[in-house]
Formats: sequence, structure tokens, C-alpha cells
Amino acid sequence: MSKICTADKAMARVHDSDMIAAHNWGISGSPGYLFRALVERGVKDLTLCIPNFIPMPEGFVERGLTDPSILLPQVRKIISPFIGARGILSNLSETFLSNLAKEGRLEIETSTHGILMERLYAGATGLGGIYSPVGVDTIVAEGKEKRNIDEVDYVFEKPLRPDVGLIKADKADTLGNLVYRGSARGANPLIAMASKYTIVEVFDVVEPGVLEPEMIVTPGVFVDCVVRIPDEDIYSGKRRTELIQLLAEVMLARGM
Repeated sequence: MSKICTADKAMARVHDSDMIAAHNWGISGSPGYLFRALVERGVKDLTLCIPNFIPMPEGFVERGLTDPSILLPQVRKIISPFIGARGILSNLSETFLSNLAKEGRLEIETSTHGILMERLYAGATGLGGIYSPVGVDTIVAEGKEKRNIDEVDYVFEKPLRPDVGLIKADKADTLGNLVYRGSARGANPLIAMASKYTIVEVFDVVEPGVLEPEMIVTPGVFVDCVVRIPDEDIYSGKRRTELIQLLAEVMLARGM
């Protein structure tokens, strides 16, 4: 059965108060087209689980760089190891997000990238959580169960099982089997496994049997909807080279 659908149809199963997991790292791996579709859906009180939350400077979204901060009016909580981007690409540093938190309009939960991935993996595999030595005797451990195992102290971290996963891949077949490119190979496969309902945006769609079996990273069993990015969209494959060049110019201009 084909899993190809429009972004509007895919978003019809996203509801208020859902936990949304999404990757955000690099041009090839961030689901910017689906971010915009989620904004248009208009749901609210979302929890956003994301490896990196990096607001972009004004004008960069229109030029094709993804910006998860467009979701902020719909988000009540962010779970992320990396908040803000002081001195990298954004003038919206930690101050902007911390003010929202101080005003009670945004809850922020942080840990490390590794712990976030392990919590997602625990959710994907049906584990009840993990015991981690990271954050023992710090504010990270406040309110969490602690346990000593073989004379080592650990903090218990609950699994993450997002209601919706928004991911990006390079290609998909109509059955939802996925191959990735570059930085898209980061958290996207794990988010697809952990989420109850997974939507993927892709540059190209092919028929079953076209993708090399050894190249498939995410089997279609983990994917519910495949959305092909329209050729005229700013996130299409036709714009990829242009966006990579744009990002390189910005980084060089900032001495990075």
C-alpha cells in the first residue's frame, strides 16, 4: 500500500498537546517543509523533542534554512540538549528563550545529546528507561530516582515515546523505505523508530525495488506518511546546492 500523501493529509493526525520529535541539523536533515505544515495545522500546547533548537536570523527561513522557532507559538515545552546559538548563526541567543521561560510561557528540559538519543532508543525498543551516570549530584538529578549499581551512582531517565515524528530523508519508495544523505543520518532514523506516528519529507520518491536493499536505513514499517517536497518549494532538492553554498558563505563571514 502506498504511503505517499500531502503534508495537509499527514498533519490531520496531529493534535493539541502532542509530543513532537524532530531532527534539526544541517540542510539535508531538517524537516523544514513539515515544520511549515505543522504551523498551518494550528495545533497548540505541543512538547517539542529536538536535538538542536537553533533560531535563524531574520530572512534566512525565506532563503531555505530551517528554523524550528517558527513553532514557538504552538509549543509549551522544549526537550533539547542545545538551546539557542550564541554567535553561530543567530542573533536570537539564549536570552530570547530564557525570557519566555522566566515569564512562564515556555518550559525547557535539557540533558545531553547522548541521553536524549538513549531515551528515544528506550522508547523505540519498549524499555522502561535507562540508568545514567550523567548529571549525578547536579540539578539534572533533581526529582529523579537515583540508584547505586556496583558502587556507581546513576540517575534514572524515562523513555521518550513521541506521538509524532517529523523526519527528513533523501529518498523514499512508495512503501516508506528510506535512504539518507549527510547529516540527515543523525537522529532521523531513531525518531522514526520511537514515534507512534512518523511523517517523512523527501526530495524524491521511487517505486519499490529501486532502492538498493543494503542502502535502506529506515524500513517502511517505521514510516506512516511520505511527503515529497514540491520542486518549487524552498526546501526542494533543486535548492540544496544553493543552500549549502549560502550556509558556507555565512559561516565564513562569521570567521567559523
